[in-house]
Amino acid sequence: MKVGTVALVGRPNVGKSTLLNRLVGRKVAIVTDKPQTTRRVLHGVYEDPRGQIIFVDTPGIFARLPSLRSGVSGQAKVQSESARQVNLTATQVFDEPVDLILYVIDETRRRGVEENKVLGLVRQMDIPKILVLNKSDRQEPDYTGDYTFLREETAATVSLSALKGQGIDRLLTEIFARLPEGERQIGTEDLALPVLDLSSSEYISEMIREKAFHQLRREVPYGINVVVDAVDVEQDLTRISARILTPKEAHKAIIIGRGGKVIKTIGTAARKELEAATGRKIFLKLMVEVG
Repeated sequence: MKVGTVALVGRPNVGKSTLLNRLVGRKVAIVTDKPQTTRRVLHGVYEDPRGQIIFVDTPGIFARLPSLRSGVSGQAKVQSESARQVNLTATQVFDEPVDLILYVIDETRRRGVEENKVLGLVRQMDIPKILVLNKSDRQEPDYTGDYTFLREETAATVSLSALKGQGIDRLLTEIFARLPEGERQIGTEDLALPVLDLSSSEYISEMIREKAFHQLRREVPYGINVVVDAVDVEQDLTRISARILTPKEAHKAIIIGRGGKVIKTIGTAARKELEAATGRKIFLKLMVEVG
């Protein structure tokens, strides 16, 4: 059987997390239209009769980071430091054993400093690469010419839409064709979820954070975190207690909403998806704090 580790690499918002979720067939990484939503390297497993693939989804790499000089606001400092940590995490994958790279780009965006930085890192890897042209369902704007040269630097090119699931089968065929023969590394029948490096609490916190991003949109910056304080599994119910942490008091009121409407919507959305993922009834107690 074919077995190997495949890294998804690209700048922010090219659809790496959506692609990972589509490939694995279940929610692994959170997906929003905000950059920086994936803050750590995530692993997901795909398996069929051809073999087993361990996917590594890295955070997007930020080329331009706000200065940490004393003149910027406290919120800007939080976001800047968060972006720096995301960059460090993203580049860590290049120090791990990887058999193949999926270089994911979005041809509806101009090539710029961010893309050039990612390309520089990808070129350092002396392993096979597949160029993945995501968002093929969107025709405009079209900056295909900015990326034509990349076809000559990669072993294969696959055009797809991770959002709609188009082109996924062909991508899997191209991946398996370039993986080495080996023995099964992960016993997927023992995994409740296709995630290797997220504990239950971390998976829950990521799910709540995704729902918060979707609900809040541009009202609250992405410098929010979620802490899971308790997960109590009972016979017919799982009780979860969690807190959304925001660095500013003003944002706390926005997250709660008038009469608690916003926090209730976030909690309900997270609870429903957790129930679908686990097949269990969930009771979610969600609070908001400044910290």
